[in-house]
Amino acid sequence: MVKNVISLRSISAWAGVAGPLIFVGVFTLEGAARPGYDASSMFISALSLGERGWLQILNFMLLGALLFLFSRRLAAEFPSGRASRWGLALFYLLAGLFFISGPFVMDPAGTPQTEMSLHGLVHGLAGGIVFLVMPIVMFVFLRRFLAEPGWRGFGWFTLALGMVEAGAVLFFTLVSKSPSLSASFAAQIGLVQRLALEPFMLWLLLFAVQLVGIDRQRAL
Repeated sequence: MVKNVISLRSISAWAGVAGPLIFVGVFTLEGAARPGYDASSMFISALSLGERGWLQILNFMLLGALLFLFSRRLAAEFPSGRASRWGLALFYLLAGLFFISGPFVMDPAGTPQTEMSLHGLVHGLAGGIVFLVMPIVMFVFLRRFLAEPGWRGFGWFTLALGMVEAGAVLFFTLVSKSPSLSASFAAQIGLVQRLALEPFMLWLLLFAVQLVGIDRQRAL
């Protein structure tokens, strides 16, 4: 029974490792291979359009499913105390938002707001919430990490990367919402979006690696 519990925890922790690696790997490789796609100037979600769009749609949905599974590992590791409620809730929220970002594909770039489809509106809303929540969840867990000796080292790393993530998200939001900045960074908007996404993915990956290490020690 104990071995089964440890095994389930280990699988859930590995889901947190696999999620960001697969997600970033797929959109990076597909972006490089897709004819007519420019990663520097186009959003990641634009890969959901066209004949091969199903690949990025599944990529979003797989990330959502893996984040949900990883959330179960977080619930087991932090059953009470700081981050046990809000941190877990925010991870569940991210899991759901990434999942629905798959089937609710974005509208083609340049679609007027008055002509946006329902799936395009849902995708845009889900994406906006995702970028808002990513730095918040890092700082929610930061309080827990700094309060526990075993997590304090990772806490300082979380603080540094969380500040990078928050600054990148703020910059991406300003560029996306300001017409003048949007025009100035039109050729780099894809890079700006990735800058706002990948620090969180790196943090998620290393967070999951920490839990995998804990599971290995407990299994000895």
